[in-house]
Amino acid sequence: MESFAGKIAIVTGGGSGMGRELVRQLAADGCSVAACDLNPGPLAETVELALSAAPEGTRVTAHACDVSDEAAVLRFRDEALAAQGADHVDLVFANAAIGGGGSFINEPREQWERVFAVNWWGVYYTARAFLPLLIASPEGVLVNTSSVNGFWASLGPAWPHTAYSTAKFAVKGFTESLTEDLRTNAPHVRVALVMPGYIATNIVGNSMRAFGLTDEAEIEKANAGWQENAPTSAAEAAAIILDGVRSGAWRILVGEDAKKLDEFVRSNPESTYDHEARTEFLGG
Repeated sequence: MESFAGKIAIVTGGGSGMGRELVRQLAADGCSVAACDLNPGPLAETVELALSAAPEGTRVTAHACDVSDEAAVLRFRDEALAAQGADHVDLVFANAAIGGGGSFINEPREQWERVFAVNWWGVYYTARAFLPLLIASPEGVLVNTSSVNGFWASLGPAWPHTAYSTAKFAVKGFTESLTEDLRTNAPHVRVALVMPGYIATNIVGNSMRAFGLTDEAEIEKANAGWQENAPTSAAEAAAIILDGVRSGAWRILVGEDAKKLDEFVRSNPESTYDHEARTEFLGG
């Protein structure tokens, strides 16, 4: 898919971060987009930004949706088709995610399962809802966002990351398994696996909101702290993802940190969770 002009795309988690940038950059290329998010306010801002730089005739629509709820995802699908006046879609970006649920031992079960539900079931429900519409397209691409935590289940010493990592491993395995399924049963549709490293997004604040926190000053402070040292911006990440989709890549590592960590894990399988070995290999 060398051009997105005239295509119709679905983006989950479009209210901020990589999702917002995917919507904005797709629309700038003349791709109509139906985007969803749990937070309608930021999503409305995304739509305004996207339309301000989009060619005339490009449709960008906003839809409230909790991707961990299958009924909500199906409702989003129906609303998106109606808003776009379409009977198919060409691109689906299953991007929505939250963090949290770090320790299986110490964290509340409800928090753990909420993270897993958004990050895994959200991808699964999105595929269930939209894959038939990609098959109805002359040429379709399903783009699932995993993470470096889909091949390295930690954040470092004394920092467990179990719910997020478990979900992202599931996304990776599911996406890879679809490769042969699509090649056999729907060869005009392909799947791409996105594995970002440390990206300057609002995932920390969005996660706080997902767990019921409402202090916006505290949320913005947390977002700023997360973004401060991130080596890759959300705009850069989205550009890498879209370049990968255009090129036909099935595996898209986002950020030099992701590439280096991938190299370490592949070349040192027995030392994957040896933090000293990892630090020595990565040089810091």
